[in-house]
Formats: sequence, structure tokens, C-alpha cells
Amino acid sequence: MKSKKQTIALVVLIALSLPAAVAQDTEAFPFWLPKEKPDRELSAAMNRNYEAYDAPRPEDNELYTQFRYTELKGFDYNNYDGTITRRDPSKVIYENGKYYVWYTYRNTKVKPVGLRRAAEANDTIPSSDWDLSEIWYATSEDGFTWEEQGVAVPRPPKPEVGWRSVTTTDILKWKGKYYLYYQGFMEASGLRGDDCPVAVSYADSPDGPWTAHGEIVIPNGAPGEWDQYSIHDPYPIVRDGKIYLYYKSDADGDPRLVRMQGLAIAEDPLGPFTKHPLNPVINSGHETTLFPFREGVAALVIKDGNEHFTIQYAPDGVNFEIAAITELMPIAAGPYVPDAFTNTDYGKGITWGLSHLAPAFGWDPLVSILMRFDCDLSLEVDDPEMKAHGYYHADPNFYYQHGLSKKQRERIKKGQEAKGK
Repeated sequence: MKSKKQTIALVVLIALSLPAAVAQDTEAFPFWLPKEKPDRELSAAMNRNYEAYDAPRPEDNELYTQFRYTELKGFDYNNYDGTITRRDPSKVIYENGKYYVWYTYRNTKVKPVGLRRAAEANDTIPSSDWDLSEIWYATSEDGFTWEEQGVAVPRPPKPEVGWRSVTTTDILKWKGKYYLYYQGFMEASGLRGDDCPVAVSYADSPDGPWTAHGEIVIPNGAPGEWDQYSIHDPYPIVRDGKIYLYYKSDADGDPRLVRMQGLAIAEDPLGPFTKHPLNPVINSGHETTLFPFREGVAALVIKDGNEHFTIQYAPDGVNFEIAAITELMPIAAGPYVPDAFTNTDYGKGITWGLSHLAPAFGWDPLVSILMRFDCDLSLEVDDPEMKAHGYYHADPNFYYQHGLSKKQRERIKKGQEAKGK
């Protein structure tokens, strides 16, 4: 029979021979995922699961969703031959018993020649999908079938701001008046890039008539600044009694563009707008789509950058953090945001809107179409179907269309030949 000292020595010997986790007699992480952060040491990943997100499971995260898409009725695209395009829808608003949306509309005799051939563009030949465009609008009673109403903001005569093209608009309602912010092109896209400042038109009714302010309201940055060449996708919401206008810019040179989002704030729709000193406030994303959420602002960050395909949140509307990671996000989304202009101190979120697909059906001819998207990013809706954990692409052709390029195949072939020598 072993003595007490021998027993203790044996236990110590066994403990020293076991892995650290076992030697410390630490309980394993539980099978049932705790809803609250457990009082124990956690890995960085598990800490992040409880501290970076609303909930440890995506379906319990109010800022997580999947997106569903529906074809819209009421829009003609001339058999998708590239001569008619609709893209970059505004936020959807509800006025006079119907929904309104504004968007970039191009109707040219020929399809675009492409950015690389921009020098061939003229007064009737567009360089890009958004060149030689106007801002049109449509209305709907249900959000699925739309009736096109015609032009809202035409191209002004040269040399006024936007004489070449007016595009990518968004709507603001402020003290009983309506304001459309948009990009005003002074040359064909592709000659340098998308060099365009932000202009604005205003009206007493969403049906117009619209009066051009005639001046640049948000200028490009000074030479050497991140937004020196382009200020795109102006997107206003009302917060703290002021106009928070978010925008995108391309930095880091062509063709290695880095797209990031900035913020400019004003107390009057016509300015002056002051750019935030912390710009850029979002380091990724191809377009701007934001909405009041709880006490702060949420953002859909699609494509481009380290944090693409994320939904982000900033309690102060400035310092954004990743709140969810998702997929198949709406491109250039214009959501229906009932409290975008109410100066709310507790945003309820969004459930649907319009977006575009650009290009649709391939690159030649290039044509963009408007679509409806639905989601559950609302505090007032609980739709478990929108919280699914991913889309399954059953058709192998979906994967094959993202196959190797000719250059990549040549690289692989050379590598194989080198191994054989």
C-alpha cells in the first residue's frame, strides 16, 4: 500500500506528463453554445464571437441577414442590347400614397465603347454605362411593379456642372422640401477616371419640377488627398439635427483603386458641407448604403476592400465596426428607410429596397438593370428565413464561369513543364 507521500508524487508525475489543458483540469467548452459570454478563458475567436457581434449565433444578430431578389415589372431595356440602362437607385421614399425612387438612366443610340476607348466617345457615343445619362424616377404602389415617370434632372448645358452626365443620385427630405444629390460629370468617364464633384437640385414635391442649385456642394479634395479625384454616391440621412452625407472615393491610383467611404456634415442642404476629420470612416465598399439603426448608423459594405461583404455599425455614425458577415449583398442598394429623415434617436432598420446588377447578362453588351432586394435588418421584423447561413449554388456552371484565365493556365503549364525537366 502506497504512502501519502508516494500518492502525491505519483499525481504530480502524471500531471507533468499531460497536456497543459488537462493538467490544469480545465473543463471543455460546452456543447450547448452559451447565450452569454462564459466566465472562463477564451480564445481570440470565441472572445470575438461574444464581444464583436450582437449574439454568438448569426440568426440572433439583428444586423445579420441574407438577401432575396425579385425581378421588377414596368421597366423596358430594349431587349438588353446595351442602349438603355438603369442603375444606382436612390433610397426609396413613400409620399402621396406611393413609393418613389430615382436612378441613373441612359438611353443612347449605341452601346458604350468602354472606359479604355473613352477617347472615342462624343456627344452621342457614351464611354461607359453611366456616361451621357440623366436622372429619372419611377413610382409604385407595392414596390414590385413600377411606373416610369420620366426625367427628373436632365443634363444641363455646357459648361454647367453635370453637362456631360448626371448620375448616381440620392434623395433628402428636409423641412418640407426635397433635394436630389448627384454626381456631375464634366468629361467622359475613362479619360482620367470618374472625375466628378457633387451637385444638387431641389423641389417642393417629389414629382418636381427640380431646380438646379448650379454650384458644387461637395468639392473634390485638394491634390494629394484621398478624395482628390472623385466623390461618388452621395447618400444623405438626418442625424443630430444635421445632414450627414456619406460618399465614396477612389484612392491609391489607377488601376489599383482603393475604394473607401467618407462623411460630410452640414446644417443646410445647400451647404456648406464640412468633411469629417477622421475620413475615410469606412475602409471598404463599392457604394454607400446606410441607415439609422438603434442609436447609431448601420452600413452595408459590399465588394472591394478588406472588409467587403460585411454589415457595419457606428454608434456615433463615424467609427464603424463589423457587426456581421454575409454574402450576395445588394449592389448599389437604395433601401426603403422610413426614418432616414425624421432625426430619429432610435432607428428601426430596413427590410427592402432596390439595387442594380451591373452588368446584367454579361459584359457585351453591357447593360445594368434594377432589382428588388428583401432582407431582415429591422428591429420590427423577425423573419427566420432571412437568417439562413448561406446560399447553395447547385449548378456547377456557376463555379466554372469563375474558372482560370488563359494567363493562369499558361502559368500552371509552365510550372508543370519545369517539374518534368
